[in-house]
Amino acid sequence: MSYMFSGCLLLKELNINNFNTEKIIHMNSMFKDCFSLKELNLSNFNTNQVTDMNSMFQRCSSLEELDLSNFNTNNVTDMNYMFCDCISLTKLNISNFNSNNTNYIRNIFYRCVSLKELKLSDEKIKKEFQKLYDYKF
Repeated sequence: MSYMFSGCLLLKELNINNFNTEKIIHMNSMFKDCFSLKELNLSNFNTNQVTDMNSMFQRCSSLEELDLSNFNTNNVTDMNYMFCDCISLTKLNISNFNSNNTNYIRNIFYRCVSLKELKLSDEKIKKEFQKLYDYKF
């Protein structure tokens, strides 16, 4: 599913609730450069096998809220730039993210300048966020 919707510049909303993602291992750049995307419901995504989420939402600059609390990231090794340049993102729920197997996590929140509400429990990811912003959890 790498690059599946990447570059869909005028796409404003997307309903992919019926996608079967149980065998997918690469979701890198899946929504990258979807500049106009405002709504995205991924509550039915099965990410148990996914290893690569690099740049998955990079430059989704119109996206305001994202709930990924259902994501299983136990096998993910690359989260670099995952939310980079999501400049309108105000609410992000990644409360169940686990980065124990993640080797690449650089700039995961780079230029997420509007982020006001972040639900996050993973310590490694918290440190990456704190490197960029003076934020107390």
